[in-house]
Amino acid sequence: MSFKSILFKDTASRASDKSAAALQLFADTNFDQIIAAITTGKEEYDLTPFFHLPLCDAEAVAFRHEVMQDLEVPAVLDIIRGLALRMRAVRAHLAEAAKAHYELQKQRWFLDAVEIYTDAVTRLANDMSGVELRSRGFLSFRRYITDYATSAGFISLTEQTKRLEAQLAAIRYSIYVRGSRVEVRHYTNEPDFSGEVQATFERFQQGGSSEYSFKFGTALDMDHIETQILAGVAHLHQDIFSELREFTALHKDCFEETLRRFDREIQFYVSYLEYEEKFKEVGLNFCYPRITNPGKGVFNEEGFDLALAGKLLGSGRKPVCNDYYLKGSERIIVVSGPNQGGKTTFARAFGQQVYLTSLGYKVPGTRAQFHLPDQIFTRFEKEEKVANLRGKLEDDLVRVHEILRAATPRSIIIINEIFGSTSLRDAIALSRKIAAKIMELDVACVWVTFLDELSSLSEKTLSMMSTVVPENPAERTFKIVRRPADGLAYAMSIAEKYRLTHDLIKERIRP
Repeated sequence: MSFKSILFKDTASRASDKSAAALQLFADTNFDQIIAAITTGKEEYDLTPFFHLPLCDAEAVAFRHEVMQDLEVPAVLDIIRGLALRMRAVRAHLAEAAKAHYELQKQRWFLDAVEIYTDAVTRLANDMSGVELRSRGFLSFRRYITDYATSAGFISLTEQTKRLEAQLAAIRYSIYVRGSRVEVRHYTNEPDFSGEVQATFERFQQGGSSEYSFKFGTALDMDHIETQILAGVAHLHQDIFSELREFTALHKDCFEETLRRFDREIQFYVSYLEYEEKFKEVGLNFCYPRITNPGKGVFNEEGFDLALAGKLLGSGRKPVCNDYYLKGSERIIVVSGPNQGGKTTFARAFGQQVYLTSLGYKVPGTRAQFHLPDQIFTRFEKEEKVANLRGKLEDDLVRVHEILRAATPRSIIIINEIFGSTSLRDAIALSRKIAAKIMELDVACVWVTFLDELSSLSEKTLSMMSTVVPENPAERTFKIVRRPADGLAYAMSIAEKYRLTHDLIKERIRP
């Protein structure tokens, strides 16, 4: 039984990341919204910690891709969903056992939980033997569950459970009620007089009749009368209830930890596949990204902002998809163009796609390639914070300095509209120095800016622009295309800031 995890090929694959950079990435790219959407309805599995465990090598990503590809086979996914339902029932029964006040009731809840559990294991082993699996993770798990289901210990547990269930189901007893006195006795084939009484009184029936039959309550808690009756039954069948007590004590830890871990971990895949399906239904595409080494090219075709797409679900609208690529010596994508044209959305989508890749997930798009970063650093324009006693410019400089000091050639940097609080000359001078350091580090970067000059600094920079409808420049297309900067981004930014665009001037002089 060498199986350990369906998420991690080995312990070296784990790289817990709850650093400030990771948490900032989640906030800046709206990845926290994506996590919330993926895990909705799966709260019992506590999946959120797994999103702080990006993978650090290509083999670990390939391991997860293989598992997801197996799960994309309907028969395999159905098996896992069936397991999830049964394991949920096991947890529910154990929870009821823990809440029960009466010891015999606790023991019966526990026995039922074990019966569901043994049935779940047996079905899982049988079902998995009949499907084709290709992933290393699932093949290893199938060997484990087959060995476990056929082990002497599990077979003995199953047989004991069935025997006890049958013995309890066979118990019959009679209750005698005289006034306030209730007496429990062995059942001795006493006749059931209810049919005779009903037949006797039917001849006197006139018109509609009222229903006076007694219906037992459905509450799970036992009242004091039921408790005493059960105690009487247990006294009459001491051998069976003694065995039930011993069974509970002996098998309290019978629920295999490896299987319980698998049941939780597999939901990391299932939850994403179910989440992804919502977008595929409206015509959006996902693909398995290719993993490459740093500096060997980054691209995505028909990618989109997953958080934005989630907000648009149900509205009949879809996010605009964009292509991008870094090839050869290119390292910095400089994104410019008019405000409200989709530049920030583009930057967020880039960060989301890189992080999804590091989790071993599929990414939005039809074809993609990324390297696995050691860190993804983001710096998005933010409101001034009084608490840190720094102005926006100083805050930008301090944060960018921290990023450049920590970044390596494996890192990825995303910068969005910084230095908007200073003069154009200072913004250009500062941005040039930062870009030079990024190029010196040879780091892949997306930089959204109003400074067109950055797009032509060297062969390591390339220009992309947000576009407008040619016939109506005020209307945005939200398409970001590979195109030389046209020199209008900063001018449009200033004009909009001071309400000097053509439309805003017309609005003010309208009679």
